[in-house]
Amino acid sequence: MKTLYKSLASFQQEVPVIHKDTQGYGYSYADLPAIFEIINPLLRKHNLGFTQPIKGKEIHTTIFHTETGESLESTIDIPEGVQLKGMNDYQVLGSAITYLRRYALSSILGLVTDKDTDGNGVEKKGTQQNKPQQNPPQQNQKPAKTEITTEKLKKDIDAFSNVDEFVDFRTKYSLTAEQKTIVTQKFNELFPNHQK
Repeated sequence: MKTLYKSLASFQQEVPVIHKDTQGYGYSYADLPAIFEIINPLLRKHNLGFTQPIKGKEIHTTIFHTETGESLESTIDIPEGVQLKGMNDYQVLGSAITYLRRYALSSILGLVTDKDTDGNGVEKKGTQQNKPQQNPPQQNQKPAKTEITTEKLKKDIDAFSNVDEFVDFRTKYSLTAEQKTIVTQKFNELFPNHQK
């Protein structure tokens, strides 16, 4: 893993801040083609590549070193039951996958974008998204998710003000089916027009 981490660190030193140049959904964001245009030449330069296959109800983002085969994987659940006005189920799924791919890739590569104002233009405070991990997980090993009580879950999500907080929350905690339903209902309540 030493070679992968060395190449990733070199990549992170060289990759510029990615500007959020796409407007929509009440805020601006960097779309996938804009991110790819910036990162792909630098990934090649540092012998890095990535894949983002969908396995079941999860998106697996894997970065790998092209010469050694060393890899690091991150997994995020694709939320179920999200309803977006004016979109059929397939459009909702496509939007969710695009959104999650963008944020999973940004997270695993340590990309920095303009001030984080996704989700109703509210700046997210205390994000861990772009901070390096203290103890990186072993190759192809998922980080353990923490369990949470339904009472604490309800209290936490009542304070959420943007989409990223929901994504981070679902990534951090191992949720029961009932808890996933509560999170999805709260998300739909706060972001009825979210079409990302």
